[in-house]
Amino acid sequence: MSELSPPVTASGATLRGGLIAAIFLMATSAIGPGFITQTATFTARLGSAFAFAILASILIDFVVQMNVWRITALTGRRASETANAAIPGAGYLLSVLVIFGGLVFNVGNIAGSGLGLNAMIGLDPKIGGALSALLAIGIFLSHRAGLLLDRIIIVLGILMIALTVFVAIVSNPPVGEALRQTVLPSTIDFAAITTIVGGTVGGYITYAGAHRLLDKGLAGPAHLPSITRGALTGIAVTGVMRFVLFLAVLGVTASGVTLDLASQTANPAAQAFQAAAGQWGLRAFGVIFWAAALTSVIGAAYTSVSFVTVFRPMGERARNVATVIFIAVSLAIYLALGTAPAALLVFAGGFNGLILPIGLTIFTWIGFARSDLMGGYRYSRPLLALSVIVCALTWYMGLKSVSTIFAFLSA
Repeated sequence: MSELSPPVTASGATLRGGLIAAIFLMATSAIGPGFITQTATFTARLGSAFAFAILASILIDFVVQMNVWRITALTGRRASETANAAIPGAGYLLSVLVIFGGLVFNVGNIAGSGLGLNAMIGLDPKIGGALSALLAIGIFLSHRAGLLLDRIIIVLGILMIALTVFVAIVSNPPVGEALRQTVLPSTIDFAAITTIVGGTVGGYITYAGAHRLLDKGLAGPAHLPSITRGALTGIAVTGVMRFVLFLAVLGVTASGVTLDLASQTANPAAQAFQAAAGQWGLRAFGVIFWAAALTSVIGAAYTSVSFVTVFRPMGERARNVATVIFIAVSLAIYLALGTAPAALLVFAGGFNGLILPIGLTIFTWIGFARSDLMGGYRYSRPLLALSVIVCALTWYMGLKSVSTIFAFLSA
């Protein structure tokens, strides 16, 4: 086994800071307004049986993130560059899909920020979305964009986790039934699983943390144990948050409250939080939803633009300008769009779930057949075996649910 050349070595403080930044970028990208809306929508439809989809998303997340983080660190290249080196042209295809999927998601994220401010202070959703997008643009225009990016994502991530845990306790969910349905579901809905997987690890989310590691200078076999622990920590954080959010909504629906999923202005997650804790719950939801949306706007734009560099190399300042343009385009589409925000958020997760197996297939091939791209490193066979299983599963689920996912646009 040979090392990458040249290996990158980081100090202890740099390593810890880089890992924390990557963990929170991955976690806050995975826990966005799309995921919150998807969770409320499918919990209202499936009840406790949706716990199985949550478990499936966590297991898939584990396999995807472990392989993508580790292989990206070993190659020392962004996913698009690695894909092109492994299969000529594959990186361009992956980039187009991720950028388009990231744009769809970001339109939904901006819509989510508008819904969050509406629930928080009663602001018109389109005005709220525009103000949030402008705030995100301001972050990337700052001369200290990298530092602001890391700190804002960490603070908002901790805030929304704490508030969600509180509301989950107040809603008093049937935990025993949820745990039973986690392993013995009464219903298995492939569209729900594909959508929730797409909303938490599909599309750009797959690569958010891994690309942040590269930008922090963390690559090579020397850092692999720390990167593996970082990936596991990020997966644990998002897994707990997913289940806690599910329990918060389940407590409401199990009590007999019916959430509106049909009207054009439906916001099922807001209804659930308000039913659990009254007006305070609605305001708390607004804070959670806005924080989730803003961090996801930042994460989607940052990661999507990192794929643009495969077409045209850019320095950090040029990437920040491109990120600003990406957010501005997302905002313009949102302001011009007539689709209900909740429906758009659910569709965005499903669409990115359809992208997931393409990138994972490429990375699995690299792990098996292209050790030369990893400096001769012989990649873990057990992790690759799990990757093959998840590849097959996500391809199957995607094919089974593609028509259902696109139907959300007309909901």
